[in-house]
Order: sequence, then C-alpha cells, then structure tokens
Amino acid sequence: MRRAALHPLRSVLAFAALALAACAAPEPNGAAATEAVAQSSGRAAWAETAVPLTGASTDYDALLGAIGDGRFVLLGESTHGTEEYYRERARISERLVRERGFGAVLIEGDWSPTLRVNRYVRGLGSDRSADQALAGYTNFPQWMWPNTAFRDFIERLRTYNLALPPERRVGVYGMDVYDLFEAQEAVIAYLSRVDPAAAGRARSSYRCFAPHNRSTHRYGEAARRASQSCQEEAAAVLAEVRRIPRPSGPAEAEEHFAALRSAASVAAGEEYFRTVYAGSMAWNVRDQHMARNVEETAQHVARQRGGEGKVVVWAHNSHNGDARATFAANRGELNLGQLLRQRHGQDAFLVGFLTYGGRVRAAPEWDQPSRVYDLRPALAGSDADVLRQAGLPAFSLVLRGNQAAEADLGRERLQRAVGVIYAPSTERQSHYFEARLARQFDAIIFVERTNPVTPIR
Repeated sequence: MRRAALHPLRSVLAFAALALAACAAPEPNGAAATEAVAQSSGRAAWAETAVPLTGASTDYDALLGAIGDGRFVLLGESTHGTEEYYRERARISERLVRERGFGAVLIEGDWSPTLRVNRYVRGLGSDRSADQALAGYTNFPQWMWPNTAFRDFIERLRTYNLALPPERRVGVYGMDVYDLFEAQEAVIAYLSRVDPAAAGRARSSYRCFAPHNRSTHRYGEAARRASQSCQEEAAAVLAEVRRIPRPSGPAEAEEHFAALRSAASVAAGEEYFRTVYAGSMAWNVRDQHMARNVEETAQHVARQRGGEGKVVVWAHNSHNGDARATFAANRGELNLGQLLRQRHGQDAFLVGFLTYGGRVRAAPEWDQPSRVYDLRPALAGSDADVLRQAGLPAFSLVLRGNQAAEADLGRERLQRAVGVIYAPSTERQSHYFEARLARQFDAIIFVERTNPVTPIR
C-alpha cells in the first residue's frame, strides 16, 4: 500500500444480522461436535486452535509446522505504523532463517535505499550502524523502515551473518517500483566498472529522463504522450545488464544482481508512473513487478546458497493476501499474494496481521509529518471484532487445513486497512473493505491492542 492512502472503498456493503433457524439436526460428531460445544460456550470453534503469543521461543512452532517446506512466506500488516507487526515479523523471519534456510527478506521498500541496508547486514559498505544504513530512506513515509523495531532486526541479522561465509549470508532487498532515478545512477556505476562501453550506452539511454528533473510527476504527465515516453530506453538498459554473464564469485555475483535489479527498478518505475498518469490499472503493474522481484530474488538466493531459494516478504496485507478473496477482485485488481499462489501453489504461505485497536503512527495527508493516532476499535462484526472474541490478547492461528476456521472465517466480513495515511473521521469509507479472511490468508497473527512504531529520526 505504502505510497498513498488506501483509495476510497466503493461498493462496501453493510452486513445484515442473520438469524439462524433453530431446526432439528442430527447429533453432531467429530469437528461438528467440537463446533457445537464451542458455540454453546460462546467461543468459536476455531479459537480452540489459536496459539497464544507469550514471547516464548515456541510461540511459532505451529506456524512453522504449517509452512513446512514452503519457499515464499509473506508476512503482512494491516497498518504501516504498528510496532508489534514489525516485532513479530522479525521473530518469524529469524526462525525461518535459522531453522528453514531462508536466504532473503524482501520488503515493501525501494531498491536503492534497501540495497544500502543489504550491504550493511552482509558486512559490506561504509555504514557502521543500522541507524546509518537506514539513512537512505529520505522519502515519505520516513517512519516505515527507519524505525527502532526494524533497526533492531537489521542489527541482529548482521550479527548472524558475520558468523557465516559470504555466500550463506542473508540479504535484505527492496521490491517496490518507485525507484526511478536513484537506481539509474547505480546501473551506470556498475557498468562503468565492468563494461565502460555499455555504461556509455546506458547514460545515453537514461538521458531520456533528464528533462523531467528527477520528478516522477513530471515524467508521468509527459509520458502520457507516446513520443515523450522513455519505455524503450529503460528496457534497452535492462537488456544490456542482462547480457552480462553472472560472475562466479559470491561477492561479484551479488553486485551483478544488484545492478540487474537496479535496471529492473528503473524499467518498473517507468511503467508504473506512465500507467498512473494514463489512468490505467497501475496497482496491477506494481504488484506484477513485486512478484517478479520476489521470484528473481529467490532464484538468486538459490544460485548463491545452493538448493531451493527461500524468501520472506514483508508488505501490507493488501499486497500479501490473496486479492481474489477481497473486494479487489470485482475491480479487476490482482496482487502479490494471488500471483505467488497461482504460480507456486502450496509453496506460497500467506500470513495476515490484524489488530482490534490501540495506537498507530500515520500521516494526516500525503507528504506530511507523521503523528500517533488512537486507532478506533474495530467495527462490530468485522474480522478483527470476531478475532477478539477468542479472548486472547495476542495469538497466531493457522487457517490452511483448519476446517473450523475455514467455516467461520471464510465468511465475507469487513476488514480494516490503514496505509501511510489514517482518516479516522471517515474510517468506515476510507479504511474498510470486504474480504473472506480464511481464503485470503493461510494463517493470521492477531494482536488486540497495538502500539505505534518509533522513528529513529
């Protein structure tokens, strides 16, 4: 979600209370008996399978068991400013790295500033602390990655990495599409070292963007006219980098991959901003590029480490959940979670994060300073309201293969999504949409009361 407020949600339906007819039925048995007993006690049957989160090392045993040999684990968030989401995603990611051989974490961030973080966690570059490594995130929203919870995760990951040989070190990569200009500089710098002639051709191609003075707005407006588009030039540079053979050394291969993804970021950003200003389906362009970044990173990890490439993805629920289980499908929208499920089946494991209330960091308008808001209690009958009825302050719940959960949480309900902007005065219209939770995700993490992230500057 990140770079804009959640778009106004149209066609959101109010839920009518449905009375269940009290009709005679056979004596329940098996799963039906469990559900009947739970309902008679006022607690949903699926709540019996919820695992309380207590901070114990075993909190996520059931979740890792459900993930099994999965290669793509997507960890979501229902806001971009909740401390607990970052903390719990870090805990899960660290176990996947240590116990399941995951080799990369991809985040809903731009490639270039995240490349600086990647070098830091690998023991490369000139930064001497995670605070310094996170200084590259200068664009709005400044709290999304330069916050204390993510910083602490980066420091722990670096400590873990430094005990490993270079080819086994875990990477951190950005997968978003907004890195149109800074990534150009990285491409030219790399080509200047390995192929000066190719660097000259790249400079010539990228001059197409020069009249727009590093403004994505100006480029998008101009690119509405085909004669002003830099699509061919961006694609030509990407093809140029792809022609360079992958080096055999792990450090050199990592730099080659960085240049390749930098060139891909330019091509992705060009298409995205051209599509936005043309009024087309830019959301689909964005998530298709995210999926390509995830898959190519997994391939890179496999070649570096050997075996299967396994990656963790940190992004908003709106990207990581399956769009086919939400209102977005009716709008013709797809997303990252859907694409990975369609292409990789059970190898993709989607985890949603939800909260009932608390506080959240967000901005009132685009490009405005953030503030801490009281997050309103979830609407009655919404997903979070139903999850709260489990009576646990925080828990994980595996949905895949959980019949009781699929039966109840597979029903259509309202779900809240807060991006970088929070509009409490119009929360129902601005932040709620219809979804079928048990079809959208393979598991969920629920924290009843949450707190805001703390920016590091």
